[in-house]
Amino acid sequence: MPTILGQNQYGKAENRVVKITRDGATHHIKDLNVSVALSGDMDEVHYSGSNANVLPTDTTKNTVFAFAKEHGIESAEQFGIHLARHFVTSQEPIQTARIRIEEYSWERIAASDANSQFIGADEVKHSFVRKGQETRLTQITYDGSSWEVVSGLKDLTVMNSTNSEFWGYVKDKYTTLQEAYDRILATSVSARWRFNWTDDEQRMPNWEKSYEQTRKHMLQAFAETYSLSLQQTLYQMGSRIINNRSEIDEVRFSLPNKHHFLVDLEPFGLKNDNEVYFAADRPYGLIEATILRDGCEPKIPVDLTNL
Repeated sequence: MPTILGQNQYGKAENRVVKITRDGATHHIKDLNVSVALSGDMDEVHYSGSNANVLPTDTTKNTVFAFAKEHGIESAEQFGIHLARHFVTSQEPIQTARIRIEEYSWERIAASDANSQFIGADEVKHSFVRKGQETRLTQITYDGSSWEVVSGLKDLTVMNSTNSEFWGYVKDKYTTLQEAYDRILATSVSARWRFNWTDDEQRMPNWEKSYEQTRKHMLQAFAETYSLSLQQTLYQMGSRIINNRSEIDEVRFSLPNKHHFLVDLEPFGLKNDNEVYFAADRPYGLIEATILRDGCEPKIPVDLTNL
């Protein structure tokens, strides 16, 4: 045979599932985008077209929705673990399941005092507005014996309006950038972190608390670091997570530098004292790095788009 089959997987991508939990008049929302990828003994379906080992992708879709009812959605990670375990243990040809989940957050809408005369401000517990701060992410991979859980976020836009400098860099004949001793530092954070929970015998992390605390340490480090470079800030963000969250061994960041340039107002007879900026969306510097717990090997892909 002149060709052979290489790595392959299949599944149903981007299953949008919204789970409403009704606690009396108080409702809770979990809004997920779930993608399932399965691999294993699938040679024949490629070589001869035999579907004898194929669990239909439509079945994987149905499983996502059924599990939302049967197991609930405590967290994106826990839901993905339920799914991965089910596919690997229930179907002999399936040897590895990879579940990718995006989670979209909602927050409650506060009622006005004027509205309270009709329904009572303290009774509005079912109206929500979609948060626009970031999208939560997780990827769960299970091969029947060990787990890999990589969680993270994207599109978390942050800014420091001062306490940032950039100077002392290499200059050549093409350099026009002026040194900055007080600049805006802004970025849209894309981050992934890998948990050291890999075995059912280990104590499982509290996924919700872990995400909340990891995000908190990341933001605090960004705010509290007097930055001489975005690289320095990135390292402080990752170090703060590793030093405060024992369940995490590795963090990978991809940080576009959202440049803000001072506008020249002298032609109008005006002095620009670090007040008016032009926000440039492209081209942008892209700063990427991995921060590891000492003694750990990197496993998160260098290119986060490969996750």
